[in-house]
Amino acid sequence: MSRMVECHEIKEKLIQALQLEDLSAEEILDDAPLFGEGLGLDSVDAIELVIFLDNEYGIKIENVGQSQSIFVSIQTLCDYVNQNKTK
Repeated sequence: MSRMVECHEIKEKLIQALQLEDLSAEEILDDAPLFGEGLGLDSVDAIELVIFLDNEYGIKIENVGQSQSIFVSIQTLCDYVNQNKTK
């Protein structure tokens, strides 16, 4: 079985991928919303998240509706990565 991806690792990689240099992984709560009040990501960031998942973990998101439940928080993203990663 492949190793579990820690939420902290995903936070570090997201900070780099989305150029969130003003944040540290420790400042991002696992249950904070990714969009709106939480990290404040927008629709362009959503596209970057889809590309990030493909590049880092071999996960392809075909259904945009599906992404709404995946991109709720770091925790939902982390859970999805661990259930679906191919890399």
